Amino acid sequence: MKQKTQTQTKPTMLSSTSLRFSVLLLFLSSLSHSSCSGPSLQESFAQCLFLKSDKSFPFFASIYAQYNSSFSTVLNSSAQNLRYLLPSAPKPKFIFTPTSESHVQAAVICSKKLNIHIRVRSGGHDYEGMSYVSEIEKPFIVIDLAKLRGIMVDIQDNTAWVQAGATIGELYYRISEKSSVHGFPAGLCSSLGVGGHITGGAYGSMMRKYGLGADNVVDAKIVDANGRILDRKAMGEDLFWAIRGGGGGSFGILLWWKIKLVPVPQTVTVFTVTKTLEQGATSLLYRWQQVAPFIDQDLFIRVLIQPIGNKTTGRTISTSYNALFLGDSRRLLQVMTKSFPELGITIKDCLETSWIKSVLYIAGFPNDTPPEVLLQGKPTFKNYFKAKSDFVRDPIPKSGLEGLWKKLLEEENPLMIWNPYGGMMSKFAESDSPFPHRNGTLYKIQYVTLWENKYEDATKHINWIRGLYDYMATYASKSPREAYVNYRDLDLGMNKKNGTRYKEARAWGKRYFKGNFERLVKIKSKVDPENVFRHEQSIPPLAVSKRTKKH
Repeated sequence: MKQKTQTQTKPTMLSSTSLRFSVLLLFLSSLSHSSCSGPSLQESFAQCLFLKSDKSFPFFASIYAQYNSSFSTVLNSSAQNLRYLLPSAPKPKFIFTPTSESHVQAAVICSKKLNIHIRVRSGGHDYEGMSYVSEIEKPFIVIDLAKLRGIMVDIQDNTAWVQAGATIGELYYRISEKSSVHGFPAGLCSSLGVGGHITGGAYGSMMRKYGLGADNVVDAKIVDANGRILDRKAMGEDLFWAIRGGGGGSFGILLWWKIKLVPVPQTVTVFTVTKTLEQGATSLLYRWQQVAPFIDQDLFIRVLIQPIGNKTTGRTISTSYNALFLGDSRRLLQVMTKSFPELGITIKDCLETSWIKSVLYIAGFPNDTPPEVLLQGKPTFKNYFKAKSDFVRDPIPKSGLEGLWKKLLEEENPLMIWNPYGGMMSKFAESDSPFPHRNGTLYKIQYVTLWENKYEDATKHINWIRGLYDYMATYASKSPREAYVNYRDLDLGMNKKNGTRYKEARAWGKRYFKGNFERLVKIKSKVDPENVFRHEQSIPPLAVSKRTKKH
């Protein structure tokens, strides 16, 4: 009887394996464009995936080659900067969209074995497109984590596990589903991919109360350069330190973050008050610099600055004070009356709401938008743009602001966003995480110039913002002039092909990380000496280990 069972089972197993192998061969034949030129990059990668991952999974449906009808849709799906989607921008040979951790492992192992250069994308917002464009190395492929978006919220433990491909808006929504008095201090833009967002720090409207998203991470899971899945204990405290603010694409592929939830009031208050130059914007912004970093840490008041009007009516500068207060309007008015009466807000300016609806308000959604919009996970902002950043440690004098207004009025669609620091941000040492912009920072500036037409002269706009950046050098932080790693700026320097020389990387590394750059390099040299994870501004190892010739 036993023998009979064995002889009946064996053919069934062989048949199943043969079927899967036949499907693989069919898929590979669909990839091939020439029967004489040998296996293509896609074929070799697909064969390796089949051998290294779950053979029952139809992974061929998750590989999008350039000639695939869905290639452009997948490539464009989460990309924010249209400059890097133009036909002239380098395109990946194919995009792989894994649906499990084992697929990510296999992708790393196979790309390393075949010496295929990889880029990893969790959201695609990165300002210079480094997660889906390679300016330094061809061919390359993209591992897109968009299908890895699980979220598990544990209110009793005050924690949540979130996969790298989920958006920060999805995370906020899932937290609010379980509790109206829990939140998480991270990004203001709801379509940010959680994986890359937190690797750069993740600031938001509650950072003066609770710090950055990266400051509230308690565990993580990553795939390292050898294809191993490591949690905090397995990776060690050095690598765990590096991934919480050291920038994406350098140390491994983030799979999960375990985050610490923070308490939020049942009722919070938001407001937006706008002042033009004619309404005293210069004096008010000068005063804001002296108040916003030192006011009650429950209050976050950022300023959005841009020209308004046209040639017919005349142009002026608009300054919009956009705020979240973790409390009701009565207490907010008490704080403002005492610390910032110059803004002149009244009860009519205040909107009491829930924390989850304040997320929508700060993100710019209309007031009647249902929170379910956060589950769409799509970027609401897609433009051609160039951005830069600065950190300010001393108030800019009124004369400097007046010169700034002249610069802004030269450009068609510029935007500046000033985000106040202080509060909890000043209570961390610079070395507590790779993100060093802490005590002594008054606020951060984001500069953006954008244009909507691909036929416009991009050089004109880029040269303008470079000129503005040069003008602001007098007023920005110095030695080094600091920059925010999640606002990548290739003007600060670029890695060379297959990595970079350490001395060259210091030019931009010191700006993003200050003294923490040296520690990041040492960690990189230990965990990824072959520089498997690399891009134009990735952390370099001290010396790149030699590997096989290029595929």
